[in-house]
Amino acid sequence: MSTDDDINYGEGDARQRLLDLAEQFYEQFEEGDVPRLQVPTRTKTNIEYDEDSDVWVYGDRTSTRSAKTVSGAQKLLKAVYTIDFLAQQLGEDRSSTLRELYYLSESWDLDEAQFNSQDESNQLIEDLEIVSGVTREDFHMRPEESGATLMGPLLIREQTRRGEREIHCQEDVGEGGYQIPNNPDQIEFLENDAEFVLAVETGGMRDRLVENGFDEEHDALIVHLKGQPARATRRITKRLHDELDLPVTVFTDGDPWSYRIYGSVAYGSIKSAHLSEYLATPQAQFVGVQPEDIVEYDLPTDPLSDSDINALESELEDPRFQTDYWEEQIELQLDIEKKSEQQALASHGLDFVTETYLPERLNAMDVL
Repeated sequence: MSTDDDINYGEGDARQRLLDLAEQFYEQFEEGDVPRLQVPTRTKTNIEYDEDSDVWVYGDRTSTRSAKTVSGAQKLLKAVYTIDFLAQQLGEDRSSTLRELYYLSESWDLDEAQFNSQDESNQLIEDLEIVSGVTREDFHMRPEESGATLMGPLLIREQTRRGEREIHCQEDVGEGGYQIPNNPDQIEFLENDAEFVLAVETGGMRDRLVENGFDEEHDALIVHLKGQPARATRRITKRLHDELDLPVTVFTDGDPWSYRIYGSVAYGSIKSAHLSEYLATPQAQFVGVQPEDIVEYDLPTDPLSDSDINALESELEDPRFQTDYWEEQIELQLDIEKKSEQQALASHGLDFVTETYLPERLNAMDVL
C-alpha cells in the first residue's frame, strides 16, 4: 500500500475536512464577513519549481470566489451543495463519476446550485481538492473510465469490494494486460522482477511491444498511457519509481502534444499542480520520437500545422520545458517543420523499434 500521507489522508479524514470547509463558510457569516473561497490561479504563469520536492507547484497568485457578487455567491452555493453530496456519499461508502455529479446536480432543490456544464463541476472538484488537501479519489470520485493498462513482471495484491486478490501482471493477465484501477493506492506491490518502466503513449505501439515480447526480454513494465494519462496512471507510475526504485521512461510520438504527455508524467500538469508531489515523477526520462530522430532515421512525417507551431512556441516559454535539451529539440522541429508518430519507426521493419531503436536509446540512458 502507498505510504504517502502528505496527500492521501484517508477516507474518514476526507469527509471531516469537507465538513470543516463548509463550517468555515458559516463562521464567516457569523463574524459578519462575506463568505469566500481562495484558490491558486491555475495558469502556467503561476507555477514554480519546488527544489525540495523536485516538482512544479502553484505559486502565490490566487483567485477568490466571493459572495460579494451574484456569480461568486452562486459558485459558493454550488460548493456547499457539492460538499453535502460528497459527505453523504462518503458516509454511505458509495462512489460516483465526475459525469454523474454533473447530472446529479439537476436533482438539487435550487436551480442556482445546479451546474451549467461538466467543466464547471470538474473545476469545483479541483477547487475542493486544493482547499481541503484531499484528493478526489478520497472523495470517492472517479473519471468515467481510464482503460490504461500495465504489463510486466510484477506481482500485486489489490483491494476490491470482493476482498483481496493477488495478480501477476504477466502470468495472470491476457495480452491486454492488467487494468489500472481508479485508486492505485489500493494496490500493494508483492514481488518485482522488473528493471524499468516504459510508459507508452499509443495503444498500437503498446501492442507492438507486447507482441514482440519486449516486456519479457528486457524485464520491462509497460504502462499504456492511453494518450494524455489519467491521474491513476501517473500515480501508479510514480509509485513504481518511488517504492520499487525503477527508472521511468516515456515513449511518445514526436509532436508538441506528445511532449506535453511526457511533461504531465515528469513535471505534472498545470491543471493538477496542487498534486504534483503525489502524481509527478520528475526523474522520468523521455525516449519518444525526437526531432533529431526524424532527421537521423529519415522517418515518414507530416507537416506541422499552425496549431502545432503555436504549441511548440508556447512550450519554449513554458518554464517546465526550459532546459537545453528541450529548447534544442523544439527549435530543431520548428526548423524542419515536421512531426512524426511512433508507428513511423515501422518504416524500418516491424522489429526495428524493439531490436534497435529502444535498446539503443535506453542503453544511452544507462537504463538497459
